[in-house]
Amino acid sequence: MGAALPAPHRCFTMRNPFARALMLALGIFIVSLLLLRSDRMDVRTIVVKTATSTKDAFSSQHPIGNSHQTEWDTTAHVPTEQEETAISTTLQAFSNQTHKMNCDYDMDRLRQWKKTYGLQDRFEYTKRYVQAVRRSIHRESMTKLHQKLLPDELMVVDVSKRYRTEKCPEPLLVPVTRSPFPAAANGSDFMFGVSTTYRRFTDPRTSPIREWTYWMTDGKGHSNGAKLILMLLDASMGELEEAYERLAEVGIDVDVYQSDPATVMAVRYLTLVPTMYNHPDRIRKKWLVTCDDDTFFPSFNALAERFERYNHQGKMYIGTFSEDVNNIERHGSQAFGGAGVFLSLSVARLVASRFGSCASDQKVREADSGWGPQGDILLRKCIYENSDTKLTLLNDLWQLDLYGDPSGFYESGIKPLSLHHYRGGGWHVAHPWHYTKVAHLCGEDCTLQRFRTADNFVISTAFSVAYYPKGTSRFDFNQFERTFGSAPEDKGWNLDFKMGPQRPSLHGTGRKMSWDLQDAFWNGDGSLSQIYVRKHDDWRWRMPDGSVMSNRDGIIELIWLPAIESSG
Repeated sequence: MGAALPAPHRCFTMRNPFARALMLALGIFIVSLLLLRSDRMDVRTIVVKTATSTKDAFSSQHPIGNSHQTEWDTTAHVPTEQEETAISTTLQAFSNQTHKMNCDYDMDRLRQWKKTYGLQDRFEYTKRYVQAVRRSIHRESMTKLHQKLLPDELMVVDVSKRYRTEKCPEPLLVPVTRSPFPAAANGSDFMFGVSTTYRRFTDPRTSPIREWTYWMTDGKGHSNGAKLILMLLDASMGELEEAYERLAEVGIDVDVYQSDPATVMAVRYLTLVPTMYNHPDRIRKKWLVTCDDDTFFPSFNALAERFERYNHQGKMYIGTFSEDVNNIERHGSQAFGGAGVFLSLSVARLVASRFGSCASDQKVREADSGWGPQGDILLRKCIYENSDTKLTLLNDLWQLDLYGDPSGFYESGIKPLSLHHYRGGGWHVAHPWHYTKVAHLCGEDCTLQRFRTADNFVISTAFSVAYYPKGTSRFDFNQFERTFGSAPEDKGWNLDFKMGPQRPSLHGTGRKMSWDLQDAFWNGDGSLSQIYVRKHDDWRWRMPDGSVMSNRDGIIELIWLPAIESSG
């Protein structure tokens, strides 16, 4: 694992008293260093590396008998003296941690990934440790790092072979805001109502249980105070009980109801409001929320903090539009339910008291936008036609009516308060359950935070690792990259009012290549592994002439260590 020892030198012998004294002093010095280090940390690496530029923080990884042909931009940033001091201080703090970095090759795991992700027999693999440093700083859209992400040579592994032990480079140091952890969220002001089918609830591909566990519990089997009202269609009494037990087992405070199959979907959606308002727990809540089974709140602390700014005792109807002007033109100007619709108790009382007239056959027909009766329209009409209350826009909620590759959104560096439509089925595919695991280590602000390394990689934390072989200076990273589209009619500016004008997609330009997060899991030492995968024949990562940017599939494994608390 360490550097090779130097060959014996005969200038001094142990018969020489001066030599003996020198050796004794040297031995004391070495023992002192060993006593200062953590039991599992390579102190020699720390001492040597903190005395040199971070451009030397990598030891090349060499396979037994293999190398890689891709040329990478290895231009290194030379840190300032102030930056070197900060790095040295942080690494000293890191040396006191008890987590061991292990860059050996787990061939069983690599063979499993090959099978799971359909990789070639020989593929690129890089393991990189990341050390987050929590500081009293603002969350930036893009944070520039002064270390490289990758070693000078990429490793190509053959799953049929074995590889020798490798020495880990120093961890990649990333400064993050001292944001709250998910387990600290207090959801006691909120009651959520969701209507779905029993089939969607139980299908492993669509079941929301894991996602709900993230934002309605402390992650340890206890409720965070949020209440869930779940209405299930096509479920027997026994299945309702089973659903209750599954949710209660993970710590979700839930009541499960049977939906009336004789009512149309829009009415079942509207029924959530009186069901929540008439629940005995309502008197302890400030906000009643309707949402879909694929609505996800990635930063519940931030969500709760934002709603402290609103007057819950007033007549509040809070939500956001679709990002696509087509959908606003088609369905109308109202809160779109997938992003979450938040009602104060007084507005919920209004809907409950007028439910009969608001859900009449006439109103259901009026709520048909041409795509069938819409629950969001039915709710808006009930509020607008019976009060002076109008929608309060909260644009950090996201409906995400997007098609195609969603990376331009998730790589934008923003901090969304809600996500939606991430299960595919015509919409985009994303994995928020995996994205937000890192928040348990370094705080909610870590999720989707961007870091640009010295070798032209941009880490959109827990979504992707993107490489820009010709640099990043030509791109405005304050704009969304328009990797996605709108439907059924894409006018080119459909999304501008919510997202602003978007910069052109880099698909097929040869200027970007990305590894996308496919899995994240906890290791036995409390660290978190994130598995980012790139397929060589991905249609996005091609040169203008259609040739592939790389002939190899690849995996980047980022292992996040528990964050260090900095005094700064």
